[in-house]
Amino acid sequence: MLAWAALGLALGLRLVLARSGPERDPPASAPQGDLLFLVDSSASVSHYEFSQVREFLGQLVAPLPLGPGALQASLVHVGSRPHSEFRFAQHGSGAAVQDAIRAAAQRMGDTNAGLALAYAKEQLFAEAAGARPGVPKVLVWVTDGDSSDPVGPPMQELKDLGVTVFIVSTGRGNLLALSAAASPPPEEHLHFVDVDDLPIIAQRLRASILDAMHPQQLRALEVTSRGLRLAWPPLLGADAGFYVLELAPRADPGAARRRQLPGNATGWVWAGLEPDTDYEVVLRPESNVRLVRPQHLRVRTLPEEAGPDRIVISHARPRSVRVSWAPAPGPTAALGYRVLWGALRGGAAQRVEVPAGGNSTTLQGLAPGTAYLVTVTAAFRSGRERTLSAKACTPAGAPGGRGP
Repeated sequence: MLAWAALGLALGLRLVLARSGPERDPPASAPQGDLLFLVDSSASVSHYEFSQVREFLGQLVAPLPLGPGALQASLVHVGSRPHSEFRFAQHGSGAAVQDAIRAAAQRMGDTNAGLALAYAKEQLFAEAAGARPGVPKVLVWVTDGDSSDPVGPPMQELKDLGVTVFIVSTGRGNLLALSAAASPPPEEHLHFVDVDDLPIIAQRLRASILDAMHPQQLRALEVTSRGLRLAWPPLLGADAGFYVLELAPRADPGAARRRQLPGNATGWVWAGLEPDTDYEVVLRPESNVRLVRPQHLRVRTLPEEAGPDRIVISHARPRSVRVSWAPAPGPTAALGYRVLWGALRGGAAQRVEVPAGGNSTTLQGLAPGTAYLVTVTAAFRSGRERTLSAKACTPAGAPGGRGP
């Protein structure tokens, strides 16, 4: 009995020491990257929903290789003002990140997601805040689907920096707006799921995050009509050489563009390209330490995205007007259109969604004798938007009458 007790005590002591000791470093093959969670913490989310999201994020990061030399995470609350729960490199292990997520308290207030996105760009995806140069960046935005301020411009600025955007909407989001906000293609980066069913998407989302953080070869992550973003695995290292990146129109190899990048680079954004054009891309690792073969890629830019053309206001009545526009034709057809209108002298803005292929809508419930600003926005699969505005005026109603 004493021997069995001693053996049990020894095993228990070893288990306690193993749990309390420092976590092992991630393996050398672990992906490197900066992962930012943007969480709706406003009053539009119930306490129960927030707790479910918090638990989901804890489960999502549990198997990820978090720590120095691997992934590092940060969390920002969306509210009246953005609030950073923890910054990159603040927690050096997966367990510490999980504990910090589960300890996060809801902030309440308005749902100013656009302000939080701008904050993420300026205050978190910056080296001064712990973000690392030359590693992939991923944003996971968990939202109930609505924002009190515009998200399009700040989200596009993040994409232009090379951030891959995943969106998880808990079932009440606008498909058109969220498809435009997520990285293309939206079917791979946008998830609609009830808050109680969040664990269903955890494995798929985790795999997608790792895929974005650890590309296996040269690839184009985002392609638009005028640019593209490239990513590749860490083939060299900061002190092991450099890369020569070449891009040339397939029809005119002599017009090649070249860029020399440091050995720790894992991505680059080419801008100023021609629409609807085939390009040949070559990544040449140059190293005196070891031979690394070049990687090749062929990619075609999208056709030019033509937004709504020349808004026409017709059938003006005291309480309604007809708004028409020319839709984007051919392969650049928009995913759909968003029409916003509001009185020029103030008042709440209203909006209506028009599906792809539509080119008109009737605005109802207007005030007689009032000038309105009408804005038509086309959203494209690339994630970009094109906008056109016009003024609409309703005629004054008949004296003593309500008008149609």
